[in-house]
Amino acid sequence: MSGPVQSPLALEIAVTGPAGARVARDGGADRVELCSALELGGVTPSQGLVEAVAAVGPPVQVLIRCRPGDFVYAADEIALMVREVHHVVTAGAGGVVVGALTERGTLDTQALRRLVAAAHEAAATAGRPVQVTLHRAVDQAADPVAAAALAPSLGLTRVLTSGGAVTAAAGAAVIGRMASAAPGVEIMAGGGVRPSDVSRLAAVGAAAVHLSAKRPAPARRGGTWVPLGAAGSSATADTHYVTDPDVVAAARAAAGPVR
Repeated sequence: MSGPVQSPLALEIAVTGPAGARVARDGGADRVELCSALELGGVTPSQGLVEAVAAVGPPVQVLIRCRPGDFVYAADEIALMVREVHHVVTAGAGGVVVGALTERGTLDTQALRRLVAAAHEAAATAGRPVQVTLHRAVDQAADPVAAAALAPSLGLTRVLTSGGAVTAAAGAAVIGRMASAAPGVEIMAGGGVRPSDVSRLAAVGAAAVHLSAKRPAPARRGGTWVPLGAAGSSATADTHYVTDPDVVAAARAAAGPVR
């Protein structure tokens, strides 16, 4: 494994509940991203779950994604996500993680402006600041670099990206171009990140890294497992994932001291 980077990177861990948030906190994560159904790429968690994780710390960024699948949303889906933004910020989220695309593969700037505005409206009501992250919808864009370049004008705090590749390590060169295209916005590398990738991602300009740091939980069923949901879906598996403290600790060591 490579040594820690010279300038510490922020470390964000994706979690699905309070137990994962505690592991991330104790392992030195700067923040967590909270979602439900991590096996499906994540969807918006419940208000109760947000409250429980916000009570644990570290600062929680909440994924706003009303369904699995593509990021081209109908008007009622955008309206639902605007409501979800208000609810999770009220519940204690320090930030939201959003994204939307047009059918042409460009950022849906109208939808994103509504989501950013909703976050700041909710933050003003709560009396505290809020951060807004553009999630990996950017990696589904026709031109991820051009999409990232819009981030400053949209009022986004950061961009979570694999550089349009399957993994952030494979997309490192594009991540570097995205960092140059979006000055003042934190470019956070995520997507299959391993602790050994951190120094390379820092070298191309990433200011933060995002890991799920997950491992399968031991099965605890007492009888025969009957698959649920769509045939062949990962959600049918007789397991779920938990946060691995060893991976969190290794990522913290690679990213450098807590900022």
